[in-house]
Amino acid sequence: MNKIKVLVVDDSAVVRQVAREVLAAQPDIEVIGVAQDPLFAMEAMKRIWPDVIVLDIEMPRMDGLTFLRKIMAERPTPVVICSTLTERGAQTTMEALAAGAVSIITKPRMGLKQFMIDASVDMAAAIKAAAAANVRRLVAAPVAGAAANGPASPAAAAIPSPTEKAAMVAAAAQAMSTTTDKVIAIGTSTGGTQALETVLTRLPITTTGIVVVQHMPEKFTAMFAQRLNGLCEMQVSEARSGDRVLPGRVLIAPGGQHMKLKRSGAQYIVEVADGPLVNRHKPSVDVLFRSVAQVAGRNALGIIMTGMGDDGARGLKEMRDAGAHTVAEDESSCVVFGMPKEAIRLGAAEKVVPLPQIHAQIIAFDRAMR
Repeated sequence: MNKIKVLVVDDSAVVRQVAREVLAAQPDIEVIGVAQDPLFAMEAMKRIWPDVIVLDIEMPRMDGLTFLRKIMAERPTPVVICSTLTERGAQTTMEALAAGAVSIITKPRMGLKQFMIDASVDMAAAIKAAAAANVRRLVAAPVAGAAANGPASPAAAAIPSPTEKAAMVAAAAQAMSTTTDKVIAIGTSTGGTQALETVLTRLPITTTGIVVVQHMPEKFTAMFAQRLNGLCEMQVSEARSGDRVLPGRVLIAPGGQHMKLKRSGAQYIVEVADGPLVNRHKPSVDVLFRSVAQVAGRNALGIIMTGMGDDGARGLKEMRDAGAHTVAEDESSCVVFGMPKEAIRLGAAEKVVPLPQIHAQIIAFDRAMR
């Protein structure tokens, strides 16, 4: 089997050294080079082109985001962002994901060497997922509010202000004081940030409340939700325990915590809490989907989209067994056809559709349940 050729681009000598050492222990990964900044990297890439680039964001001479955009324009290549766990780093990393990066590895400012050693398994997993990704689908992803095969939704033309969104969601809360029968649950991982943007920007504010697990580190989910809130007609926020699931609202599970659906009287709320990793993830799609199966049953729609591994597949099967409607993204549009493939294999998916049609499944579910 051919090894995955990796180039590490980071201005930290510690990161370059330790990354080379820990990745050398992986039988299917070969570090073909390390570079202290993108200009050195470009020289190295003239000799041999990597299968995956591990890329820092903040570097001298040329920043990682500029380098990423250059690579994606010239020769799309899987890129794993290695970013510091700060608010500033999170914001820039969101831009990197939008520009075509596959996933994120976070690193602390202190204790880098020990962290890199401890995180070696996660780093290897991220590299393998990136190597399996169809990066051209990320680069060719439609802009916010535009579908790959159709016109933009009204949401793209006139996005309500945050104050207007809050007022609309509050009105929905008052109107639904007696019952909240419907809920939509979405789970995704590698390639999911772009996939969620494609789906959510095409939904009207009248859409049933949505709960989302996107595999992403802490701090980054808040920035991701903020970005989506500026693009979508629906109100998008990072979830907190006790938040109500309401029409016009999207709640995204915080990185580093699990999210479950609960019922409080006649209303749906979310519970956000710490806990052990499930399928090597926290938040886990399976944790959310299983809670939706138990609490909402046939009044739910479950959707599993692009991602490496099998998190969410068994939970989606439990949702379908409980009478929920279930959808999996098909291989033609997935960046990584891992999670949906496993869900389909288990018989968890009632329908299998390409990404540009998923928003239509949500709208159809809404209409059918009225």
